[in-house]
Amino acid sequence: MDKMPKWADVILTPLISLLLAMIISALVILAIGESPTMALKTMVDGALGSSYGWGFTLYYTTNFIFTGLAVAVAYHASLFNIGGEGQAMVGGLGVALVCLALPWPHWGIALPAAMVGAALFGAAWALIPAYLQAKRGSHIVITTIMFNFIAAALLNYVLVNLLRPVGSMDPASARFPEGTHLPALTDMAAALGMEWGRNTPVNITFFIAIVACVLVWLLIWRTRLGYEIRAFGRSEPAAMYAGISPVRITVIAMLISGGLAGLMAINNVMGESERLVLNAVEGAGFIGIAVALMGRNHPFGVFLAALLFGFLYQGGGELALWTSIPRELIIVIQALVILFTGALDNMVRMPLERLFLAMRKRGDA
Repeated sequence: MDKMPKWADVILTPLISLLLAMIISALVILAIGESPTMALKTMVDGALGSSYGWGFTLYYTTNFIFTGLAVAVAYHASLFNIGGEGQAMVGGLGVALVCLALPWPHWGIALPAAMVGAALFGAAWALIPAYLQAKRGSHIVITTIMFNFIAAALLNYVLVNLLRPVGSMDPASARFPEGTHLPALTDMAAALGMEWGRNTPVNITFFIAIVACVLVWLLIWRTRLGYEIRAFGRSEPAAMYAGISPVRITVIAMLISGGLAGLMAINNVMGESERLVLNAVEGAGFIGIAVALMGRNHPFGVFLAALLFGFLYQGGGELALWTSIPRELIIVIQALVILFTGALDNMVRMPLERLFLAMRKRGDA
């Protein structure tokens, strides 16, 4: 029997953890002589108070959904994939090669091809760590974090020596053909006779990310493969006894995880930059770890956690721009959210479990 209801684990525990992080953040802001109320108002107005703010919030949210789902899928197989950063970088290379390969006539044709390229390149970058874990016993945490640095070096080499246009000093690829440009939310709203303020980077990839949440849910909880992934993650000996191959599940789970991380590049490379640049991922691969942990590795939780971190990113940028609160403090606030919702999760969970157990015993008496 569960120690507390599922809804409490999925909703109440992260909510209390977030509240504690906000209280500590308010104390830090007070300590430097600023007003927590003013800071919160600035963040809310900047991230949610206008279509412009919402546009950037949803853009960041899209990135975090993909990397959060990537971590979640691997986690269900008891694999801690922290290589989403590198897999997203290499996924961006896949997007660039596809977009630059042909004079695409329309984004509707280019988008599926670019998604295949992003997913294949991201999955390929996760394949070697998966194989090393499954066949050689190399720990997935060590290999995936090492591959992040290898991916950064590879991308730097390719951009400087292979994809950089002749005469350009910028370590970036050429601009993608106009036929690959994805419709922004502003364009989609206008097509429906609606108005969505100023143009922002949020684009059709946001809706693809939502579809990815649904597909991951179906995969993990409604398919035989998903059952095998969860069974393997719960108990490898029991899974082996049931005829589930550890090598097969490890490789498949990491391929799906890497493919999801690679798909993030559709948003930032094809949708926003419209070319491949260095540091296009901007740490979203690592934020995906916190998103998955806070979202309890459930697609719906990942969506909500990604939205929260999208708010923190956009609101934090506005806070640094319009107040005297230093940018470094914004990072501290984000770190506190990660700390309380991740590393200190049991500090909230255990008292809640005792509370619900006591309530259950009182109801049975």
